[in-house]
Amino acid sequence: MKKDIFSWQEFKPTILFLIKFIGIYIVGNLLYGFYIDHFDPRPDPITHEVSRETAWVLTLTGWPTFIQDHTMKPTTLLLHEEKSILAVYEGCNGINTMIIFVAFILAFGPLKRTWLWFVPLGIVIIHLMNLLRIILLFYVSEYMPHFMYFTHKYLFTASLYGVIFLLWLWWIKRYSIQRT
Repeated sequence: MKKDIFSWQEFKPTILFLIKFIGIYIVGNLLYGFYIDHFDPRPDPITHEVSRETAWVLTLTGWPTFIQDHTMKPTTLLLHEEKSILAVYEGCNGINTMIIFVAFILAFGPLKRTWLWFVPLGIVIIHLMNLLRIILLFYVSEYMPHFMYFTHKYLFTASLYGVIFLLWLWWIKRYSIQRT
């Protein structure tokens, strides 16, 4: 008798995880997309707030920074000495990375009480890392603009996703596996 290459029972947990993860991710992104479209062409309040918090931290560190929402684009400008240093787009506010994080946690297993503190903690960590990413991009834009594409597209984005990956590992190792 020939053995099947694909065994539903063998791969069922993985397939169900992927279906749940992709479903939650798609629903989260659709809801976020409807939210973003509501403010078009101006920046949404979350992008504005992330930019405001970034400017506040930069000001605390000796870089008096102000923000200005673009009237025809979904961006908020970070201004230093009346010069636009960095444009924060809606994709830079960290919401999409938070959706990915939450989708993984929700898809991984049954509802647990640890979600009540782990998901908010993860979102706060992602938010803080995203603020750090934007602050560092501000400095790169000001002092090393020729590195802006690489640092924005690869280095800092990979760092943010690396933090999310570490949070997932923490969740899997510490809280999701049943303890005996």
